[in-house]
Formats: sequence, structure tokens, C-alpha cells
Amino acid sequence: MSKTYYDPADQRKFGSITEWSEELGEKFFEYYNKVFEEGALSAREKSLIALAVAHVKQCPYCIDAYTKDGLQRGITKEEMMEAVHVGAAIESGATLVHGVQMMNKYNKLSM
Repeated sequence: MSKTYYDPADQRKFGSITEWSEELGEKFFEYYNKVFEEGALSAREKSLIALAVAHVKQCPYCIDAYTKDGLQRGITKEEMMEAVHVGAAIESGATLVHGVQMMNKYNKLSM
């Protein structure tokens, strides 16, 4: 088995973050669990959003968790990949739109 920097076993330890900051950890998990409840968006839709964000943020734990969650919710591999592409497109666009700032600065300095 190959070693990686991110140990997949650590994902199961996520709940232990409350050990070093119980109050804040509990508040986080209360918020986190509330966010993923059914609401204006379905839990299925939220799972797809989480999967896309997990890829943009490049969190291997989240990618694993929301791929598994998506499978349990009946999300197809095509839907998952489309969500990943949406995340990639937004990330790329957000990077490129900042090129306008560079262009403005260049034009100002080169006058």
C-alpha cells in the first residue's frame, strides 16, 4: 500500500477536533449538520455542491466523503463529474477575472 500525506484513516477522526476546543468544535458541527438538512435545496443537491467545492478546495477527505455520500443518494458518476466541471469552471473564471485587475494596473503604470 502506498503512503500518502493525507491518511484516509484520519477522515474518521474529524469529530475529534472538538477535543482541543470543545465549544467551538461543537458549534461548528451544529452549524455543519444544520446546513446539510433538507431545506430550499435537497440533501442530494447539497451533496453535489459539497463535492464540487471539495474539488475546488482540493480536500481529499471531502472528496472521499461526498463521493460516498453521493453514491448513497443515487447521484450518478455523470452528475458527479458534471458538478466537478462546474466547480472547475467557476475556479478558472474567478482566476481569470482577476486578470482585469492586472490589466488595469499595467495600463495605469505604463502611461
